[in-house]
Amino acid sequence: MFTLDFVFIMLAAGAAGGLVAALLDAEWWLSTLIAAVLALLLLAVVRPRVLRALNRGADPHRTGIDGLVGMSGTVALAFTSSGPGQVRLANGETWSARFAPGTTDRTPPLGTRVVVESIEGSTAVVRTEQKAGQ
Repeated sequence: MFTLDFVFIMLAAGAAGGLVAALLDAEWWLSTLIAAVLALLLLAVVRPRVLRALNRGADPHRTGIDGLVGMSGTVALAFTSSGPGQVRLANGETWSARFAPGTTDRTPPLGTRVVVESIEGSTAVVRTEQKAGQ
């Protein structure tokens, strides 16, 4: 939400610099140049520092769909050769799922451990979880 506000604030500050130059009887091209240079300077120098300061206390945990990638789960509804199955993820959510391309066993039994590779629409793309040492 703040990203666009900061861009517009920096552009407005540049325009204000051009206005001040025009009020001091600068040529029109000089006040335009001052406005453009000031706006670009603010966008390049000040904006990144303000955004960094705002994100300093941000939660580092991934949320939403990004938080599901890499999460483990178990097969809750058997996969068939013709259609997707369902998996119950570690966070308690149940998702329709299909296996990632290249997966050899596409019809695992109920309770098989899986890991989410990606989310495509409302379907989790999963692969079977590798046991330690494999």
